[in-house]
Amino acid sequence: MYKATQKKFGTRDEQEILDTIRRCGEQFANQVQRVFLGDGDAMVLSTRRLITLLAAIKEHLPKVRRISSYCLARNLRHKSVQELLELRAAGLTLVYLGAESGDDEVLQKVNKGETFQTTSDALDKLGAAGITRSVMLLNGLGGRLHSKQHAQNSARLVNLTQPEFLATLVVSFPQGDGRFRQTYPQWEPLNQQELFREMEQFLQALELKRTVFRSDHASNSLVLKGILGAEKDRLLLEVRNAIDRPDSARLRPEWQRAL
Repeated sequence: MYKATQKKFGTRDEQEILDTIRRCGEQFANQVQRVFLGDGDAMVLSTRRLITLLAAIKEHLPKVRRISSYCLARNLRHKSVQELLELRAAGLTLVYLGAESGDDEVLQKVNKGETFQTTSDALDKLGAAGITRSVMLLNGLGGRLHSKQHAQNSARLVNLTQPEFLATLVVSFPQGDGRFRQTYPQWEPLNQQELFREMEQFLQALELKRTVFRSDHASNSLVLKGILGAEKDRLLLEVRNAIDRPDSARLRPEWQRAL
């Protein structure tokens, strides 16, 4: 994100953040119920610093019931389960982890900086600490060459870790794919039918006990919502209907997908 824009990543001064939380409390103490620690990955901060900020939220925004953050798997490598338990006790209840893929070859091609194992380890740590996990995967990220292994190994990743929430988005390039192709020059995008077939393969391979599934981001042509695995058959039926009878499927108009 930061390499693709003019924005530079950096951490704000701790006192500045504490002052911001205090001022929010002065104006919205009885209104705010959810806080997101943004806008980059707050888990890059030390556990001590995070606990200080979480304590300030609890003090100045007492109505807050949920605090969440983005989370890169690499930023949990040096955090123990005990530290994550402390963060959970301090109020951090939900993290969004962009796995993108469970396939090591695809992850290497797109220069993700993670592997199947590092992502799995991070999700297991969060789960052991009782922090709710929302995992995001990118439909089409493997391109035509690696579509099948991308679908199958992404399913293997979530089967192993059993996240509470799972979301799929379609890989897209609002600012062009030039930088992406520098590391993945042979990548060929999937057309709509190929994206649906990859989704079918992914859903078919899933063995989840109770995960809330959403495929409703603006990038998705076919909106899917359900509980996996209870509604796996219904979701597969909707995808197969979109493959076999696209004219009768309820697809999102292209103008609504303008990113």
